Amino acid sequence: MGDWFFYLGIAAALATLGVLMFGIGGFGTGRMTAKTQNRMMRYRIIAQAAAVGLLLIAFLVTGGGK
Repeated sequence: MGDWFFYLGIAAALATLGVLMFGIGGFGTGRMTAKTQNRMMRYRIIAQAAAVGLLLIAFLVTGGGK
């Protein structure tokens, strides 16, 4: 069961990376408005919190590698 949380955590971490790269790309080109930049930052924080939470659950469910 802990494996599912681990894989979901990895997927959430990759989603965080995707949102981060999209946001950085938009900042560099100047195509994003301030509202869109703030929205991308919010999405990144949500994805990052989900990744940390899922990996923490996987760690707790599996016994912390004991």
